[in-house]
Amino acid sequence: MTTTLRTAVVIGCGTTGTSLALALGLAGVRVTLVDEDPRALEEAVSLGAGTAWTPGQPPADLVVVATAPSAVVDALHSAQSRGLGHVYTDTAGTKDIVCAEAELRGCDLKGYVPGHPLAGSDAAARDTAAAGRFTGRPWVVCPYETTPDWALETMDALIEVCGAYRIDLAPHVHDRIVAELSHGPHLIAAALATRFADSSEAFLGLAGNGLRDAVRSAGGDPWLWGDVLAHNAGPVADVLDRVTEQLARAAAILREGDASAPLELAPTLEEGRRGHAALQRAGERRTLRDAPAGDRV
Repeated sequence: MTTTLRTAVVIGCGTTGTSLALALGLAGVRVTLVDEDPRALEEAVSLGAGTAWTPGQPPADLVVVATAPSAVVDALHSAQSRGLGHVYTDTAGTKDIVCAEAELRGCDLKGYVPGHPLAGSDAAARDTAAAGRFTGRPWVVCPYETTPDWALETMDALIEVCGAYRIDLAPHVHDRIVAELSHGPHLIAAALATRFADSSEAFLGLAGNGLRDAVRSAGGDPWLWGDVLAHNAGPVADVLDRVTEQLARAAAILREGDASAPLELAPTLEEGRRGHAALQRAGERRTLRDAPAGDRV
């Protein structure tokens, strides 16, 4: 690591922002915090994530905007206008619209490196914040063509401090990947979980762990997830269309009630089994060494 982080400002004290601040502080970086919610700021400070930012502080080496996608560009533009730091990044779960809006808004793109740590969904609460949240996880970076090396070196320093590894992606490629691996599955899990929202405890007591695992991601913050999904609408809708088509075909086969139904359903079930096995293998093999810095997907 050629760049050493000494100071950082974290804007947004949710799970992601607080975890980032804790990781930076653990590495000896002096962290100051910004949040529109005074209680959120107070709680993050009480957890040891940093101190509250005050006017008059010199520009930090790095400013991290850890807000929902819809708030990123406003927060970025404001922070750059006030000269809060030298290099800026964000942690939003969508990139294409955020990157385009930052350019349209007139943000300083030379000092802004769009990013997304793939370390679980964000939440307004801080009860699951942890310095080790990003350890061994991929951190997507979507630099502009004009992004200078010094800004990327600062980004590399952040990623190294957090114990993550860097993957470079074009913004639209990032969004299609997370639509397949995260956003689409979340909405599918939420739709499935709605069937049990008003069910009796006696009925739900009969459910096995397989169902609980299938809907686990549906427990995320509805407002934050709605914001993410709206900012990645097209790719997520494409995923839903493909899954809906598969389910509609399966429903039609079952309604027909033919003796050939097991045979007709077999390809989907077998492909699902292979997909599950592939995900398991990928999870078992994923280490820091598997994806060296700067790798492309």
